[in-house]
Amino acid sequence: MYKKYEQLKEIIASYESLVVAFSGGVDSTFLLKTAYDVLGDKAIGITASTPYIATWEIDDAICIAREIGAKHEIVQKPWIEAIRNNPKERCYLCKHALFSSLLDVAHQKGFSVVAEGSNVDDTKEHRPGRVALGELGIKTPLLDAGLTKEEIRALSNALGLSTWDKPSYACLLTRFPYDKHIDEKALRMVDHAEAYMIDQGYGNIRVRYVEGLARLEIPMEHSLHLINDKRLGDICSYLKSLGFSYVTLDLEGYRHASVMESLNVGV
Repeated sequence: MYKKYEQLKEIIASYESLVVAFSGGVDSTFLLKTAYDVLGDKAIGITASTPYIATWEIDDAICIAREIGAKHEIVQKPWIEAIRNNPKERCYLCKHALFSSLLDVAHQKGFSVVAEGSNVDDTKEHRPGRVALGELGIKTPLLDAGLTKEEIRALSNALGLSTWDKPSYACLLTRFPYDKHIDEKALRMVDHAEAYMIDQGYGNIRVRYVEGLARLEIPMEHSLHLINDKRLGDICSYLKSLGFSYVTLDLEGYRHASVMESLNVGV
């Protein structure tokens, strides 16, 4: 693991300067920290703020970049019109548009390379957005160093990063069925619902939006805790106050990208 870490630093040192696509998640935080340690102010984290990224994630990214000490900027990006109806190829379209923008930002600021935090485990999943990264020449130093998610968490812990055990998240579009127009109000409902559930101690949560219904996905081992939670009535009341007609618990538990089950692809 530590040999891979040294290899990662060598890879980053080979870049003249680096823009890290920074979400504040486990992988991008570890990448930005390592890049800052190697390149100093020649590394910068750029966070794209879009209507379909949870507001609390943007706040997290700001705080985490400050903890690292690295330069960090937020770039406001409006809706990508091609994904308003949540097409099956949304991840490819979104990644291509956003990383094209990051390349422009890098060029304007005089940075030579743009990188993101894909790791070895990501290659085992159906991730159409990776095609766009390859087309645009986006660097993947964690993957190139052969680092797995487990190793990144362990190294993050060793480096004292607060994100070492942070659950994985994804953009809010993944909470909605494919080929359905995404309503701004529904996006905010999901955003506020997940932020609230995290505050209640249910960190690994997905609130899936199904025709106005909130379908809660949490790890199966936490389901009984939620059912017996003395705050359950208050939780349901709050979620319904956001505009959900019903609040349900998915008895199959949390599944990564469960919205893709209808596509019959590996998730």
